[in-house]
Amino acid sequence: MELDDTTLTSAEIEALARRIDRPVVLVGMMGVGKSSVGRKLASLLHVPFVDADEEIERAAQMTIPEIFDQFGEAYFRDGERRVIARLIDAPGAHSVIATGGGAFVNEDTRRLILERGIAVWLDSDVDTLLERVARKDNRPLLKQGNPREILTRLRADREAAYSQAPIHVLSTAGPHSRTVGKVLKGIAAWL
Repeated sequence: MELDDTTLTSAEIEALARRIDRPVVLVGMMGVGKSSVGRKLASLLHVPFVDADEEIERAAQMTIPEIFDQFGEAYFRDGERRVIARLIDAPGAHSVIATGGGAFVNEDTRRLILERGIAVWLDSDVDTLLERVARKDNRPLLKQGNPREILTRLRADREAAYSQAPIHVLSTAGPHSRTVGKVLKGIAAWL
């Protein structure tokens, strides 16, 4: 579904917020803007925003790079799955959840999100992702070689999983508010 850049009115957003009966879960590549878009989206919908990566770090009392270094990616993904399940199943879990880039690739996590949440795939081209991930130095998977090659490979490898999300929104180099508008329209059309 291709969505245009026009925004919903305040009244339309309020009506949409009343129709949402489960968490909105943002999935997609690192650097696509899940946290930035998620914060703005949650504010408009008057629901809490939760960053799954921050919750993982809080639960583990370690940073994600430290978890990767000490225990490896498989251990991290298992913890990630458990934290996302807790967030989705929280009482009154009307929230916006930003997941890590690899979360939706895990079959169990993906099934949980698809069954109990509103999955929104935020997508972007590799050049935009590269520009955005360069702003932070906390991406363990990008420390294993050339970031462009890694992002290109990861994006191709993960596309089949991401494409299972019922709502697909392109996040371009412009302001995140434009992407938020597209997400709102996508949710409205899906509901």
